[in-house]
Amino acid sequence: MTRPVTLFTGQWADIPLEKLAEKAAAWGYHGLELACWGDHVDVARAAKDKKYAASRKEILAKYGLELYAISNHLAGQLVCDPNDDERSDMFAPKNCAGNAEKKRKWAVQAMKDTAVAAKNIGVKIVNGFTGSPIWHMIYSFPPVSDQIIEDGFSRFASLWNPILDVYDKCGVKFALEVHPTEIAFDIVTAKRALKAVKNRKAFGFNFDPSHLHWQMVDPVKFLKAFPDRIYHVHMKDAALTLDGESGILSSHLNFGTPGRGWDFRSLGRGGVNFEEIIRTLNAINYTGPLSVEWEDAMMDREHGAAEACQFVKKLDFPKSNRVFDEAFGE
Repeated sequence: MTRPVTLFTGQWADIPLEKLAEKAAAWGYHGLELACWGDHVDVARAAKDKKYAASRKEILAKYGLELYAISNHLAGQLVCDPNDDERSDMFAPKNCAGNAEKKRKWAVQAMKDTAVAAKNIGVKIVNGFTGSPIWHMIYSFPPVSDQIIEDGFSRFASLWNPILDVYDKCGVKFALEVHPTEIAFDIVTAKRALKAVKNRKAFGFNFDPSHLHWQMVDPVKFLKAFPDRIYHVHMKDAALTLDGESGILSSHLNFGTPGRGWDFRSLGRGGVNFEEIIRTLNAINYTGPLSVEWEDAMMDREHGAAEACQFVKKLDFPKSNRVFDEAFGE
């Protein structure tokens, strides 16, 4: 086996974990990347109850599956976001609804609990989001000063450094999924985010090429820019569908709506160059899982998950330890 192929359960949290594990094994996956919502991982419980924490791996083991990472995107989003509208109320307990700072306080504790939960479960990587206090300022009108942006990165650091202290204590790393709406959404902002937290080792990246591709950022260049900070890898595809009417800002059209300027696609059906990604992962010596985050609004998800698993297995290959013509001298 080369790198293990896993399935991120974030898009499957409506299915009980044991049932999903049975399905994933049948589709051919080596493991799961568990989302910290639904019944997949309750981080507050896992941080306190080691028996419950151990049960996560035990459920997977019944179906021959491994666990390499857990992911808490929803709570992470609320740490830095303004939290001043109802969209994020669903991410936090009902008693936080409508209260921006109450949502933030809950989220900070949840992300600390996630580090302890990961330790108790026995994994070294937590993937997720950070949120951003300045994403809504992406277009500089009304005018946005350099100081406002600098203050945004400082705000990110002040909120996340105490969280990352817990990750250090637990021997766990946090991998930000570089993504629009986060403090880092491309190569430039990823460098700035690392600088903001003084390049501490607890903070790195969950590489997902789909979010870079539709922005027209080269995913391979991202890997080459951060070879020692790729803590986890998502496999997800996207397609630019620009037709001269809708742009990459998507015109307020939801995923799967005809006329969007871009959309996510099942693996191998979009525009991401996965061949070069695999070659670059070999070059930077990434040996962790390749985790399918399956999203395609126009395809049945069970068909897509099975297809994606086989796509990744066929695509991946181990790194060579020699040049092919060295045999000439033997």
